[in-house]
Amino acid sequence: MLIIILIAGGLLLLTWGIYPLVMRGLASGRTEQVSVPPATWPTVTAVVATREEPPLVESRIRDLLAADYPADRLTVVVAIDAAHGGDPRTYPMTLPGVTVVPGEAAGGKAATLNAAVQAATGDILVFTDTHQRFDAGAIRLLVEELVCGPYDVVSGQLDLPEGRRRSLVEHYWRLERRLRADEAKVASAIGVSGSIYAMPRELWAPLPAGLILDDLYVPMRLALAGHRVGFSARARAFDARRTVVDQEFRRKVRTLTGNFQLCAWLPGVLLPGRNPVWPQFVIHKLLRLLTPWLLLALGLSVLGLAISAWGWGVLLALMIGALVTLAVAEVLGIRRVLLRHARWLFSMQAAILVATLNGATGRWNVWRAPK
Repeated sequence: MLIIILIAGGLLLLTWGIYPLVMRGLASGRTEQVSVPPATWPTVTAVVATREEPPLVESRIRDLLAADYPADRLTVVVAIDAAHGGDPRTYPMTLPGVTVVPGEAAGGKAATLNAAVQAATGDILVFTDTHQRFDAGAIRLLVEELVCGPYDVVSGQLDLPEGRRRSLVEHYWRLERRLRADEAKVASAIGVSGSIYAMPRELWAPLPAGLILDDLYVPMRLALAGHRVGFSARARAFDARRTVVDQEFRRKVRTLTGNFQLCAWLPGVLLPGRNPVWPQFVIHKLLRLLTPWLLLALGLSVLGLAISAWGWGVLLALMIGALVTLAVAEVLGIRRVLLRHARWLFSMQAAILVATLNGATGRWNVWRAPK
């Protein structure tokens, strides 16, 4: 049992503690290149793949067109998911510089993105979703990083709305953003944010039908080809939606299933000699998928050692300890906070378990519209 405790505890510490600290240390020794505005701004097409209703889409388009970027160099292409059944003719095609097209017949986000990029004319593609809004300078900053920096695809920073109390998801997302920025300085970020990332149109390749995560597949495909994936904390997008447990559970199941799909559809990411960022990919993406199993193994092993040393009274002591903790929390007025965090933690680990089952059975059709 002691060996299990050491292995499980060590892997958890490596994944969630040592690796982020190592990346932080390595990144702190790298001088960040200051981007300089290009002499001539390249043409940009903002790409939106959507299944949302026309008023929401129009609001998103107007936000994009209001960007601090030369208006004559910026266009927008909106592709309507064929699986949604929306009629592109009902969307705001009359806005200047805007093209609305139907997604490919296969439906789904990948097929919709393929149709959008096929209609794009800009030298740079900027990808985003319907529910976010950009800081005015976001597009300009992404373009500066691509034109003047060392990167071939660049993600911006997605900011979640901050409430009076942060959920575990919001704490997790702050860690994730910091880690991606450090990884980008060291080599390449492992993934981008689908709500704000940019790349040259010439590097685009059609996505396979049924792909779940374009924001992981695209950067990893480019990384395998020797390109660098960057991160710009200055190019910011804002999500106005607050995360709730049930919705976040469905989203995590979908995205984590996408990690398994990536390994099946792009197996080069699993090969050390093929993937130039293999250690980062394994720790950042794969070891995280072991978290609930490692926690279970660690907990059961510690419990087993305690029982062997002190007998079955340990279980009674644990029950009493839990009740005392809840009572103290009630007196301090933090019981609801503890239960809320516990619910978030359980939900996130349950999402990994469901995604693992999806990956083991090859069940990739997990896309559901958020409620």
